[in-house]
Amino acid sequence: MPRFAANLGYLFTEYPLIERFGAAAAAGFAAVELQFPYDVAPAAVKAELVRHGLTQLGVNTPLGPEFGLAAVPGRERDFDAAFQCALDYVTAIEGTAIHCMAGVVSVERRPMADAVFVKNLERAAAKAAKHNIGLLIEPINPRDRPGYFLTHAEHAADIVKKVGAPNVRIQFDFYHAQIVGGDLIHRLEKHFSLIGHVQIAAVPSRCEPDEGEVNYPAIFDALDRLGYAGWIGCEYRPRGRTEEGLSWARPHGLVRRGG
Repeated sequence: MPRFAANLGYLFTEYPLIERFGAAAAAGFAAVELQFPYDVAPAAVKAELVRHGLTQLGVNTPLGPEFGLAAVPGRERDFDAAFQCALDYVTAIEGTAIHCMAGVVSVERRPMADAVFVKNLERAAAKAAKHNIGLLIEPINPRDRPGYFLTHAEHAADIVKKVGAPNVRIQFDFYHAQIVGGDLIHRLEKHFSLIGHVQIAAVPSRCEPDEGEVNYPAIFDALDRLGYAGWIGCEYRPRGRTEEGLSWARPHGLVRRGG
């Protein structure tokens, strides 16, 4: 049975960020993931997590104009500072992971970006391990984010293997993976040992995962068969109010609090 986590950068945006925790809990979510919570004090976020009995998953490294820095040559010190900011925040709210965003890299700088990415992740992984924090890298499709360095699951798997740290894993977003290559269940099986987290959304709309190209019930069955024990991040854009669009999740075990 899948366990769904609400991505509060996408869901419940009808509310200010600090109110989305309560809305997610009321809708039946037991876990949440954040993207860029840095304008809200971590103490306030932690208080909401405790108040509503929620498990906190990951945050992203700060966005910046480059859409991340982990693979951007010449910006290693800036990446270290951004990563430290994310690490301080996620440990303060007792989260479990940091998505280290690779960033947009120009064509002429790409030959050196792989080595930069690996070295940055090696340093970050050592720091994160001291706090029992996992690191995630996510391939993002070039249609939504032109020029983003990491686009394929196969490339991400190669980077994870080169880093060789047990706390560095792939964030496998089925939305992005479908746009870049498809063949989702085969690729999930191929890279499963390197996957630390998964996310879902409809393709091509990025709305609720009950329309479009991807058969999500088959995906959920495959995750169960493979023994996936983690959360499934709901990172989609609701067609209307979030609560009104959650009927897709009810047959898969999402139950409103109080029935």
